[in-house]
Amino acid sequence: MKKLSFFDKIIYVINSLLATLLLFSYFLRYISPKTVPVFVVFSVFVPILIIINIIFVVYWVIRLKRQFLLSTSILLIGLLFSTPFFKFYGKTDSNSKGLKIMSYNVKSFDLFKQYDKNETKNGFDFIREADPDILVLQEFYEKKKTKVPDISFPHKYLKLISKNKTYGLAIYSKYKIINSGSLDLENTLNNIIFVDILKDNDTIRVYNIHLESLGITQGIEHFDEKESNKLLKVAANSFKKQENQTKKFVEHDKTWNGKKIVCGDFNNTSFSWVYNQISEDKKDAFVEAGKGFGKSFNYPFPMRIDFILTDETATVTEFETFTDKYSDHFPILAKINWEE
Repeated sequence: MKKLSFFDKIIYVINSLLATLLLFSYFLRYISPKTVPVFVVFSVFVPILIIINIIFVVYWVIRLKRQFLLSTSILLIGLLFSTPFFKFYGKTDSNSKGLKIMSYNVKSFDLFKQYDKNETKNGFDFIREADPDILVLQEFYEKKKTKVPDISFPHKYLKLISKNKTYGLAIYSKYKIINSGSLDLENTLNNIIFVDILKDNDTIRVYNIHLESLGITQGIEHFDEKESNKLLKVAANSFKKQENQTKKFVEHDKTWNGKKIVCGDFNNTSFSWVYNQISEDKKDAFVEAGKGFGKSFNYPFPMRIDFILTDETATVTEFETFTDKYSDHFPILAKINWEE
């Protein structure tokens, strides 16, 4: 510190504070939202803290100062004890005969009928071309003009929960659905549903999870002080609801010991208590086969809040986060196999 200029000393103090916050954030996955709801809000901002600390590392390296070691060491700790923020290499196995599953928050299809100036297709065309075996949709909205058209899904399970019975969750499948159900979350428009599909001689359970929203608004133009204050006010209550919803899922999940896929919009990041609870004894398809940031929400910084998880006996041979903007979320797709 003695050899630093006055400006660099100020920078280092700020660096120290934000590096400490990042270190603290690694423990948020173990803190129940009801215990300290204000602290848990930081789980949403962990990606920002990581990016800021990377910037500090670059700054000090350019300045040839050993202060780069502070953020570097904390970032390395994150690599060892936290889920990856960025992946350099993924997997692509086009020859694999695995089950293709897509999870997509379609935002009530409000953008699916709109064409981008540079696009020649819409969201329905995109889904048809991706050709998943199972299509899991959150914020589904059913009316004649918004039904999923021209896609070969002979089996489906819809759970519509709004007053007009038009809004909810949907699971489409090319394989026979032999069982289905809903966890019927209380005092919310969010929900968790499941189906059991029969593929060859295997019964595979598929969960569709849509947890309580944090009220994050799409678009960089909303990322201001007003929106941030709004987020902080509603987040504590939303996190408490997420905890109750997560506990209900975990209890139900324990009743099924067979092959399973858990996917959906968790409305929280992989650094959260919610993710830690749901992903226990499971594989994260992005971690197994994805690359890049895995950004699944259209926001200024990389936010991965949509997930596809599998049981530990599964092999994820492919994972992709698409960048097509037909909703405020980006669709994710995984190819999953179970070795005999």
